[in-house]
Amino acid sequence: MNISSDIKPISFLKSHAADILKQINDTHRPVVITQNGEPRAVLQDPESYDNMRKAIGLLKLISQGEEDIKQGKIKSQEQVFKGIENILAKHEK
Repeated sequence: MNISSDIKPISFLKSHAADILKQINDTHRPVVITQNGEPRAVLQDPESYDNMRKAIGLLKLISQGEEDIKQGKIKSQEQVFKGIENILAKHEK
């Protein structure tokens, strides 16, 4: 992967938008858009964006779970299954 091909000035974006979109969708690599030599935006294909959001969501859940463990908010497997059995038993009535 050549990162320098994934960094483009905004002037290039203005004149080559279709080419950049093709590159992004073909390679699934994001393109960094610069303005006055500074990074200003990142363009990526929708599938990669969705995957990134899902990954972030999973990381948040893991982080919340770790915090629960630190605070002692845990249940044994037996407690969890017993609770499920109780819920199911109530719905069967």
